[in-house]
Amino acid sequence: MTLLPFLIRLINDIVSRETGERMKFDVLVIGGGHAGIEASHAAASMGCSTALVTMEKDAIGRMSCNPAIGGTAKGHLVREVDALGGVMGKLADKTGIQFRMLNKSKGPAVWSPRCQSDRKLYSRAAVELISSTPNLEIVEDSVIEFVTEGNKIKGVRTIKGEEILCSALILCSGTFLNGLMHTGLTSTKGGRFGEKPSVGITESLYKLGFESARLKTGTPPRLKKDTINWDNLLAQPGDENPQPFSYFTDRSKFPFFPQVPCHVTYTDKIVHAILEKGFSESPLYTGVIKGTGPRYCPSIEDKIVRFAEKERHQLFLEPEGLDSNLIYLNGFSTSLPEYIQIEAIHKIKGLEECEMARPGYAVEYDFFPPHQVDLTLETKLIEGLYFAGQINGTSGYEEAAAQGIIAGINAAAKIKGLPELVLKRSEAYTGVLIDDLVTKSTEEPYRMFTSRAEHRLLLRQDNADRRLFKYGNQYGLISDEAFEEMLENEKLITKSISLFNTLKLHARNVNSFLESRGLSKIDSAETISKLCKRPELTIKEIVPLLGPDRDPLIGTLLNNERALEQVEIEIKYEGYIKQQYFMIDRLERYEHSKISLTLNYHNVKALSTEGREKLARVKPRSIGQASRISGVTPSDISILLVYLKN
Repeated sequence: MTLLPFLIRLINDIVSRETGERMKFDVLVIGGGHAGIEASHAAASMGCSTALVTMEKDAIGRMSCNPAIGGTAKGHLVREVDALGGVMGKLADKTGIQFRMLNKSKGPAVWSPRCQSDRKLYSRAAVELISSTPNLEIVEDSVIEFVTEGNKIKGVRTIKGEEILCSALILCSGTFLNGLMHTGLTSTKGGRFGEKPSVGITESLYKLGFESARLKTGTPPRLKKDTINWDNLLAQPGDENPQPFSYFTDRSKFPFFPQVPCHVTYTDKIVHAILEKGFSESPLYTGVIKGTGPRYCPSIEDKIVRFAEKERHQLFLEPEGLDSNLIYLNGFSTSLPEYIQIEAIHKIKGLEECEMARPGYAVEYDFFPPHQVDLTLETKLIEGLYFAGQINGTSGYEEAAAQGIIAGINAAAKIKGLPELVLKRSEAYTGVLIDDLVTKSTEEPYRMFTSRAEHRLLLRQDNADRRLFKYGNQYGLISDEAFEEMLENEKLITKSISLFNTLKLHARNVNSFLESRGLSKIDSAETISKLCKRPELTIKEIVPLLGPDRDPLIGTLLNNERALEQVEIEIKYEGYIKQQYFMIDRLERYEHSKISLTLNYHNVKALSTEGREKLARVKPRSIGQASRISGVTPSDISILLVYLKN
């Protein structure tokens, strides 16, 4: 029985070739990375016939760099993808071998989930998921040219001579567009170790009027686990009670695999001196690499130049899998010659006798500056063509996945006649990410940080379901049952906060407890909320002081960990949260001041020359978006408001 779908597909392929019939899909997704996975899964799950075109089926979901998901701000994006109905969080939960919540010593706005994944298991799980998704077909081929009719996408031509037609196309090419890998002065064509580049797409887009540039990213050496002196390294275990990424993961079975530690070590001045010896053969410093690298995740050679005052840099040794002998040396990304890499590594504590399984390398690739896409991620030049992931200048799996699901939803929505999805900056980190890309564009690999979000206390990783389930449900990616459960939780949260704002404890009932905790006593009755605002106290500690006759609602809350966490955070940070809502209300009127995408800014003579050029390039949808464009002055905004009013 398992051979039947394969045989049917094989027969259809043979018939199609013999009759000259071309394959046709509603949505065509190019690239099987994290953006492509989310885009194809979303479009297919919304009922569109979808094909994922990839050079190699088994490479779907393959982690080219660190086998890890999440991290500071990136974990927020994973939670948001999950809340919209995406799959990255589910895949991470299924294949994670260490889970940690970062920044727990700080406020909840910056708490960020992260997991170390098993590289092989993650890719295998991704292949299984995509292969089993209804309406979704995998096509092993490489696209070399786009087919258009006027300014609309019609399909692609592949290296195998196939012509595949579609109504919408999502390009998720990662680092493969004219990819070139560098180790020392040796350069090899490819988008990832052992894999060929994608050639022809950039040239085809040139012909359609798009502009491109080059970016650079890198990866560190892989070390052999059994040659490392682990006794000399500091272990970094995961959380004792790890939390999954996905709201849909069965917590009774989580985590699914044994949890393993990572380890920490450091470079020193001796290591830095060895690395400097290789600068004369560095593609970064000899001009071989033309692309701009990531400022926030620099190579080790870039670190020792830019931060020359630092005597050491932290390195993390992270396992690539439970049965893998490879260790990822996080923090040591480099394109220096192989002999320099190993000489420097042997001077690092714990690595004195280690063997290098594979040297680090840099990869250069084409990207398309993202002012060329709209907030839906549809390109402004070609209708029905969407860009998602590193083609828009981002770095990281999580940024790619967030763009992928938005592109997938919007492509399917356009075909099905549904409203487009554009997330506001006040609604999601995903909204911040896309708004930054489109409005400000980028000349270096863009990485998400909590500091990029002006409303980050509202956009916490713990409340992504409360913010975004409504959209996932609207597009059929979140079930009615899950949405209703979230709404019931919302009612519980609201009622509990209201109760704690009115329910009081008398001094005689609470002072002995406060004194035992070394805290100041109260003079008169105080509400539960006011007591909870003390950073040293939690609701679980305060509630028993109410005695046995407390409101039944409290018992319901205590049995619902997710709702309890929300109540606690909202009470403790009530003042800051109100301030952020006030700021959003003030700015919202500018977001509601819409601008036609067809407005000819050259007719608005009073605008500054730079403002006119920037507005014409970005084509903002609102006054709010226009005000965030670099080079557009407050005076330009005032002139634009008057022009639109008249």
